[in-house]
Amino acid sequence: MFGILDISTSALVANRTRLDAIAANIANVDVPVDPRSKTTPFSERVVEFASGDPTSGAAGGVHVAQITPRNAFRQTYEPWSDKADANGYVRYPDIDPVVQQANAMLAMRSYDANLAAIDATKSMIEASLRILG
Repeated sequence: MFGILDISTSALVANRTRLDAIAANIANVDVPVDPRSKTTPFSERVVEFASGDPTSGAAGGVHVAQITPRNAFRQTYEPWSDKADANGYVRYPDIDPVVQQANAMLAMRSYDANLAAIDATKSMIEASLRILG
């Protein structure tokens, strides 16, 4: 009976995860890669959705299948920087802020659409209960 609520809720969770990844991408646009660091440098995170619910095996809904780093970097000539390599270039994550803003708007629209679907479903359930009662 409440399957439609589960479907919309799964989309809310998936889009929240997507928005979190977009926020991290935007926050790290201008963070230089330290060539001396032993940790993996930040690169654009891409969220991939898949249909269904992996925990219950239900066909409805959506979930985050994986979040993968794009591993793409741009180089800027900054010989004065302490993050510059031997040739004077500093690496930055290759993240386009305009694309990230557009992706954020799409994720927000999807989030809002699923909230509207939840509200409509709740109204239909309430009307059905009123008719039965």
